[in-house]
Amino acid sequence: MTASQNVLDYQGNNTIFLVWLFKPQVEPKEAFMRVCALVENLNNSGQTRFPDSGATCVMAIGHDAWLRLGLPKPLPKELENFQPIVGAKHSAVATTGDLHFHIKGSGPAICLDMTAAITEVLSTVADCTEEVHGFRYWDGRSILGFVDGTENPHGKERVEFGLIGEEDAAYENGSYLFVQKYIHNLTAFKSLTVEEQERVFGRYKMSDIEMPDNIKPANSHIALANVGDDLKIIRDNMPFGNMATNEMGTYFIAYARTFSTVKKMLDNMFVGLPPGNYDRLLDFSTPQTGTLFFAPSATFISAVAAGDI
Repeated sequence: MTASQNVLDYQGNNTIFLVWLFKPQVEPKEAFMRVCALVENLNNSGQTRFPDSGATCVMAIGHDAWLRLGLPKPLPKELENFQPIVGAKHSAVATTGDLHFHIKGSGPAICLDMTAAITEVLSTVADCTEEVHGFRYWDGRSILGFVDGTENPHGKERVEFGLIGEEDAAYENGSYLFVQKYIHNLTAFKSLTVEEQERVFGRYKMSDIEMPDNIKPANSHIALANVGDDLKIIRDNMPFGNMATNEMGTYFIAYARTFSTVKKMLDNMFVGLPPGNYDRLLDFSTPQTGTLFFAPSATFISAVAAGDI
């Protein structure tokens, strides 16, 4: 039985998201094997030294990196290079990434140390193209002031919706990982009344209760981003911000059993359902990145570290 990475864990209070891109004309396989061993060590050490901190590191691999590293074929069934989704007004951009690291813990110190250790191994063969420091904002709210992740599955449903099963047996207990870095126009959003903000989300701000269907706008975020009780994802989003540069945003991160579920959600948001009825939240939130990765099982990572894959 393969063991999953810690993709089902509930988010810590502090997070660092890293995206690395392999340098051209450099052989990355040895460094990749070393970083697989490091991820295994970081997780074991974090759970031993700080058992109550939720300190974990989840690593995921992009499509082109999978091929370059000579990892097993066929690839995970839905692992591909994400293609832009172009709507009449807003677009989900596609950006490159070879490795993604999702580092989290109850405090920033362990996250910083994990990041430093990963950087030491990868810096000679890869460039870090994204480093985003996330934090828990009040009771799990985004920087826009609304609770994020209310629709997440819980209990056994997290396994059902978050991990691959027997349908792709070679990659059982792996997970598709899709990420986007959104920048928010806080000035424009805060210029709305609370009632108008609630209509953008389809949820009441203070209580976090979803609006009734006869009140909730058809172009609200909830109406379009939730694609049904049988199609769920695990959101591990975190806000981030820099007041000096006015770069305040949300790092959207979704683990899913199938990428097609995420794709359906993105189509609804950016193209609209029906087309043209796009997610109103996009008038205040602009994605700067968009990349699909695959987070293999912890057993897979251990096998790579041992040279068995």
